Amino acid sequence: MSVRTQSSEQSAEAVHRAGFACFVGRPNAGKSTLTNALVGQKVAITSNRPQTTRHTVRGIVHRPDAQLILVDTPGLHKPRTLLGERLNDVVRTTWAEVDVIGFCLPADQKIGPGDRFIAKELAGIRKTPKVAIVTKTDLVDGKALAEQLIAVDQLGKELGIEWAEIVPVSATAGRQVDLLADLLIPLLPEGPALYPEGDLTDEPEQVMVAELIREAALEGVRDELPHSIAVVVEEMLPREDRPEDKPLLDIHANVFIERPSQKGIIIGPKGKRLKEVGIKSRKQIEALLGTPVFLDLHVKVAKDWQRDPKQLRRLGF
Repeated sequence: MSVRTQSSEQSAEAVHRAGFACFVGRPNAGKSTLTNALVGQKVAITSNRPQTTRHTVRGIVHRPDAQLILVDTPGLHKPRTLLGERLNDVVRTTWAEVDVIGFCLPADQKIGPGDRFIAKELAGIRKTPKVAIVTKTDLVDGKALAEQLIAVDQLGKELGIEWAEIVPVSATAGRQVDLLADLLIPLLPEGPALYPEGDLTDEPEQVMVAELIREAALEGVRDELPHSIAVVVEEMLPREDRPEDKPLLDIHANVFIERPSQKGIIIGPKGKRLKEVGIKSRKQIEALLGTPVFLDLHVKVAKDWQRDPKQLRRLGF
């Protein structure tokens, strides 16, 4: 008897799965925080301001029997600008290319038009399995959570979406995050690992550095400049003539805003805000790259960049 169990265990062990999952949901549904919690390190930029993720950041979850690669897309929304339209195209392309889609709906907010808009789009994607993830469960009591789970189930029935699973999680409290990974992995195709063991993300370092600076720059000015900040890292070079045991990385970056009047907001009185942005992002960058950093920040105006195709290209969108 025990021999059979052993052999069945061995054969189960021999299967390795690897594939891509993406989290979708309206802006601020907890997608980036969830990515970070699953990967166990900060890879996607998180902010309590909607619309901050602009790059497809992949977080990589390594397991002995599987590799789950998380693609974090921007929130899908009704576009008002050219940037908005491009972001929506990015989302739809991503959905068509992944192995499983996780639809994030916050536990503390009733299902609204934004959620329905996305759910309808999801209903049109037939082949990809979909998991409904009720996020931010730490913000509600049991009764409210039960009501939300029922509402999510109903939403699926209404639109003809068959949820592969409905999972309540709290990324900030670490509740059921591992369970979510356990449920996503069987939905991936069998195959070898797609990334080396130590990799947590395939984003080029410059993009991640720019995101960390942008996150710090948004910190105190979210209400005034929610979307009008873009950051471009001009260069990252090791400082010459440094002893090997004391390396220093010089990073020169530009923080772009849309209007001259916003410059003062970012720089702050006597440059105080910009200095804080520099200190905060430098700590995060040093933690990410594992090396001391000298960060040189400049604020520049790129007039109405969100509506100008040339500027969008130059800023990497």
